[in-house]
Amino acid sequence: MISILALFVFGWFFFKSVGLAFRVAWCAAKAVAAVLFVVALPLMVVGLLIGGIIKLALPLLRRAVVKPGSAAMEFVKAAAEDAYDRLIYPSLEREMRAALTDKASEGAIKMFALNLKPLLMQPPVKGHVTMGLDPGYAHGCKVAVIDATGKVLDTTVVYPTYGERQKNEAITKLAQLVKKHGVEHIAIGNGTASRETEQMTVELIHRVGGGLSYMIVSEAGASVYSASKLAAEEFPQFDVNLRSAVSIARRLQDPLAELVKIDPKAIGVGQYQHDMPPKRLDETLGGVVEDCVNAVGVDVNTASASLLGYVSGLNGTTARNIVAYREANGAFPDRKRLLKVPKLGPKAYEQCAGFLRVPESKNVLDNTGVHPESYGAAEELLALCGFGDEDVRRGAVSQLMQKVQAMGEAAVAEKLGVGVPTLRDVVKELMKPGRDLRSDLPAPILRTDVLEIKDLKPGMVLTGTVRNVIDFGVFVDIGVHQDGLVHISQVCSKFIKHPSEIVAVGDVVKVAVLDVDEKKKRISLSMKQVPKDA
Repeated sequence: MISILALFVFGWFFFKSVGLAFRVAWCAAKAVAAVLFVVALPLMVVGLLIGGIIKLALPLLRRAVVKPGSAAMEFVKAAAEDAYDRLIYPSLEREMRAALTDKASEGAIKMFALNLKPLLMQPPVKGHVTMGLDPGYAHGCKVAVIDATGKVLDTTVVYPTYGERQKNEAITKLAQLVKKHGVEHIAIGNGTASRETEQMTVELIHRVGGGLSYMIVSEAGASVYSASKLAAEEFPQFDVNLRSAVSIARRLQDPLAELVKIDPKAIGVGQYQHDMPPKRLDETLGGVVEDCVNAVGVDVNTASASLLGYVSGLNGTTARNIVAYREANGAFPDRKRLLKVPKLGPKAYEQCAGFLRVPESKNVLDNTGVHPESYGAAEELLALCGFGDEDVRRGAVSQLMQKVQAMGEAAVAEKLGVGVPTLRDVVKELMKPGRDLRSDLPAPILRTDVLEIKDLKPGMVLTGTVRNVIDFGVFVDIGVHQDGLVHISQVCSKFIKHPSEIVAVGDVVKVAVLDVDEKKKRISLSMKQVPKDA
């Protein structure tokens, strides 16, 4: 009888303790949540989350659930500490780490997208025969000459880093190519041995008597492209190394058309892009590339399938079908012929037509951003203002906007049956048929002489190109092998939260040299200390 009574008392105490433990855990969770909101969140921002919780959470938790003098005080105290150490704290730590990682990832992805757009929108250097040089030591400097349309004219390999004799032989061979094909510009990759290749290029310019200029081009992603299936299909007859030289030359001619062939993650204008969630990064960067391609427009008779694939309404299959149809039937004579491309139906045509240009078309509107649905309104507008198609083709409609404004935009739009925004877009396109938005941006800097880091002195004012914009500053290419850093405090005289408020990748800026460390190859620059008359 006594043993049964003892068992009953023990069971009652056991279940009471279990219930108490659950209440302790619940109170502990509420206490820690309060601590997290009031104390831990600010500490998290400044990097003191872990230490702050350990120091403050446990005392607060004990005060909330432990009753001094209680018979079960030690038991409850032990239960509270165990619940915190084993369950609550690890869970909070994982949640905080995940939240911080997500926030950092979004910031890095946003920064990548911010830098990618101006890089893609860099002004092209079209209409010139260009030589691409892919520098290297062991395998030599790969050379490719392309014509004004990007077609490969010649390729070779020279070895300027092997010795003075080989360097002179390289200059002689390159000079022959320059004279043979009428090369006007040289694009040099900024990778290994680019400094030696640049010095050789300057000697080449002097030997041929001028008439040449060069530019250092970022070769980020060139090796990825040259080894890709796309490059193998485009240049099956060339070695992998020579393909990268072709890519470098084309990057000077038309950065957008060439960079779309490369995975945006390989372009290298962001921070920690390889640690970002791949799906989210691909979505964001793909959207940026698509926006740039559609804003510029695409020549349907010269564009590659990779470039066409980013046009709204088209996908990889329809883009390849357009190229295949073009190769089988010749150039497209007008936009309507696109409807004969397999798997490109009326809906897809409706979406993509306004972004595809046909310069060879008899209808001048086919070489503008005016959508076929608005052709009637555009023709009626020209007739209303006393102009014709031939005036548009000759660029003799500079007074079109003034005439529309004189008649009243709202009245003209109502008469044409379109909205005022559409009317403005049509007028803008008619005034500059076949216009390229990128041509309005500052032209890239082409150089004829070399500058070394030892030539830099504090106080010098130089013109450079912005290569990367990050949280703490701006990297600027000033013509030496090493980019200089403009710290965020030296970007401008006013307070800014981020350098992207002032500059973007590809901008041409003037900078003053603050300090040069030759041993560490560090160059400190300033934009705000440039004299106003410089």
